Amino acid sequence: MSSSYLLQAENISKSFPGVKALDNVQLLIEKGKVHAVMGENGAGKSTLMKILIGMIKPDHGSIMMNGREVTFHSVHDAILAGFSMIHQELLPFPELTVAENIFMGREPVTGFFGWINRKKLYRDAGKLMEKLGVSIKVNRKMKELSIAEMQMVEIAKALSNRAEIIIMDEPTSAISGREVQVLFNIIRDLTKQGIAIIYISHKMDEILEIADTITVMRDGKYIATHPASALNSEYLINLIVGRELNAIFEKRNTNKGEILLSVENLEGEKFSGISFGLRRGEILGIAGLMGAGRTEIMEALFGLRRIASGTVYVKGQKVNIRSPRHAIANGIGLISEDRKHTGLVLSSSVKHNITLASLAKNDGVFLHPDKEKKIADAKIKEFNIKTPSANQVVNFLSGGNQQKVVLAKVLLNDPDIIIFDEPTRGIDIGAKTEIYKMITALAEKGKAVIMISSELPEIIGLSDRVLVVRGGTIVKELKGEECSQELIMQYAMN
Repeated sequence: MSSSYLLQAENISKSFPGVKALDNVQLLIEKGKVHAVMGENGAGKSTLMKILIGMIKPDHGSIMMNGREVTFHSVHDAILAGFSMIHQELLPFPELTVAENIFMGREPVTGFFGWINRKKLYRDAGKLMEKLGVSIKVNRKMKELSIAEMQMVEIAKALSNRAEIIIMDEPTSAISGREVQVLFNIIRDLTKQGIAIIYISHKMDEILEIADTITVMRDGKYIATHPASALNSEYLINLIVGRELNAIFEKRNTNKGEILLSVENLEGEKFSGISFGLRRGEILGIAGLMGAGRTEIMEALFGLRRIASGTVYVKGQKVNIRSPRHAIANGIGLISEDRKHTGLVLSSSVKHNITLASLAKNDGVFLHPDKEKKIADAKIKEFNIKTPSANQVVNFLSGGNQQKVVLAKVLLNDPDIIIFDEPTRGIDIGAKTEIYKMITALAEKGKAVIMISSELPEIIGLSDRVLVVRGGTIVKELKGEECSQELIMQYAMN
């Protein structure tokens, strides 16, 4: 075995009851490099990372750090060996300060009784922030920070552990384009210090920008490792899904019907002067930076936020939407941005999640078990939801399949106007393609679709028109050929 690698994980295998999650997988990490790991949900990425960080033990295989074989019995062992992981879903202690979060369980102490040396605690935390080049005050409470700032604190925590390898799991899923570039600058500075980054993401453009090396996994198996400079997005997609996706965004029949939704001078918290129309069979894209007010506008239309003034018409009739119940009664459906917190009951079954929002259409408060199962099984088949059964707890499904459950739930009410808020966030390219086909099919069936997305290729690829939102107002409408990533960003930022 070559000792030129900081980490050598070879022939790693892991099985769970009925599932072989990893089958002789390898991962070779160089010092001071960004190594991306890509694959569809269910490819085995998470299982491999859990093994590397000491959360679970492999059935077979070896892990070597700096040429010496290591065995981890706990996360603590992995941290001592030089590993650290920044999870996609950050779990800070919100009422504690930045410094207290960084050194949780490792606070500097003084005196016979071991009192926490707060002066040293804050001084050491400040030095870490200075090393990262970020200006976060270490006496601030975590609950006061943005998601991007919380990530910086997690990176500082990794540095305090003297990490040689930092695993970043979907680190840009909830931050804006500007914050992404700040993160990338920090990653580049970390690699100059010799720290290796294992970077997990579904975002092609980010991977090709930040990664030095890319490893692809599929169905629990190692597929290939290539220098990032030798790959393009088309070939990378082919490696990930095992087939070519020549037409991710399919051409469709763009015949549009009557106006289903009309909004005039809508005003509320974080938005004002919102006016637009939406026709049957149309896909209307909503673009803009995070914090621009996109989600707030759509949540107001679905009754989740108060509309201070303005008028909403559905099928030519003036409506007063005061709650989601009113929105659903008027034929409006919302697939929310945060499926885990607002779209699903994670501890409940696939079956119950699908039928939950449609009880009123069936047998009142209660739904007959046989009828519920029949409905759920039909939707599982229609939406190609990969689950062992309708009784599977939805938390155990992949991100893409969870999103399909949300779609099935919302569409069970058969709304005429469907709002998608970041419909493909955090799901793999294969599941994304299925979601795109579903959105296109809905428009072809005469549904009116609104789609918010931070991924400009999907906004451009799917939308008939794009409204650019900045500072809580619509600053530009773009159609057809004039719609480009550059133009959208120009209006979104200036």
